[in-house]
Amino acid sequence: MQKISDWGNYPVVEADVSGFDSAEQLRQKLAVPGQVIAFGNGRSYGDASLQKRMLTTRRFNKFLAFDESNGELCCQAGALLSEILDVFVPRGWFLPVTPGTKLITVGGAIAADVHGKNHHVDGSFGQHILSMDVMRNDGSVVTCSPTKHAEFFAVTVGGMGLTGMILNATFRLKRIESAYIVEETVKAANLHEIMDCFEASMDWTYSVAWIDCLAKGDSMGRSIMMRGEHARDADLIKPAHKSAPLALKPGLPLAVPFRFPNFALNPLTMNAFNFAYYNKFRSGTHRHITNYNTFFYPLDAIDKWNRIYGKRGFTQYQFVIPKEAGREGMEKILKRITESGLGSFLAVLKLFGKQESFISFPMEGYTLALDFPISQKAMDLFKELDAMVADYGGRLYLAKDSRMDAAMFEKTYPNAAEFKRAVAMLNEGETRFASLQSNRLGITS
Repeated sequence: MQKISDWGNYPVVEADVSGFDSAEQLRQKLAVPGQVIAFGNGRSYGDASLQKRMLTTRRFNKFLAFDESNGELCCQAGALLSEILDVFVPRGWFLPVTPGTKLITVGGAIAADVHGKNHHVDGSFGQHILSMDVMRNDGSVVTCSPTKHAEFFAVTVGGMGLTGMILNATFRLKRIESAYIVEETVKAANLHEIMDCFEASMDWTYSVAWIDCLAKGDSMGRSIMMRGEHARDADLIKPAHKSAPLALKPGLPLAVPFRFPNFALNPLTMNAFNFAYYNKFRSGTHRHITNYNTFFYPLDAIDKWNRIYGKRGFTQYQFVIPKEAGREGMEKILKRITESGLGSFLAVLKLFGKQESFISFPMEGYTLALDFPISQKAMDLFKELDAMVADYGGRLYLAKDSRMDAAMFEKTYPNAAEFKRAVAMLNEGETRFASLQSNRLGITS
């Protein structure tokens, strides 16, 4: 038994954690009765991959096949996105969709159906899966795709690991000419300006905004948008970039060496950070060339950055509300957050495109993600925000959740009841896939 948590360091559990090197080893481990869940690289924020018994996939991380003509890659589920990038960016390929960290496994990316800065153009990660092999609780393996065993495929993508253990997946990478991004930064004075900016940026492949969720009054929602495109050879100006467009120099290693004391993050320090960050950008729109790590994964450059939230840990509150309710809903929700004084210095706003998946988080609309140190005051605020999100037809992201209740899940996920029935049917037998989260939400018991 060992103490383990996901990235938010909340909750911390005592668990039996073991890995496997082959499908046969996994099959033997699944023969042990009881509840079990897959654990990738521990980068979900709450308790979605926590359980008294956990099977870690990281040793199951081989590349199985790659077609250079069309970018089709087949790899085992324990492979990290960073491992894919390290191998294939120098060969001129990039991920079809990536979240804000590359330190997640392929299996985790499918189970959470992760999204990125290009959702309005390319959808979620699961929409790019051509096929995958999934081991069920009885040790049998289902090969599924959008057309083969399509119902099982649909309930597995975004299904948070509750239908089986993903063994491998095939998906298509996208061609790139360089490891660099043409980035434009746009400074917005308030929430309405940044929403206008998103509406005007739909032709950009990638767009995201840092938002100051502590600013009030006419400045509420002031933001910095970062929008980008993969740089072509002709976009590169510096000789070092032009001579080796697909090669990046390693960055300087940075790390948070210890857990910050709980008092280090307070309204004064967070206000100071937000003020400094917003004002380091010049007014207007500015274009420059940056590398893909800086554009997509700025926090990955800081090892163990989650320690800044102290021993209590933190949670990320991420919600989406429909586009038609976006402006009114986001203004009211953001106003309540600023009034609470609990806002985060890590707050990210994005605009999703259309998506009609069975149990996945994204829908056409605005999504806001904010980090909060764990406290009773924050938990009380979340209950208020839950009611507002639900009233506007939105929902919370399961991969970031550590405290939502079953009523909120059932109210905001249209297919919640059908998903619960599907998981119950697939979990018939002595071994059942279940997490602390799925038990809390009443999906499993």
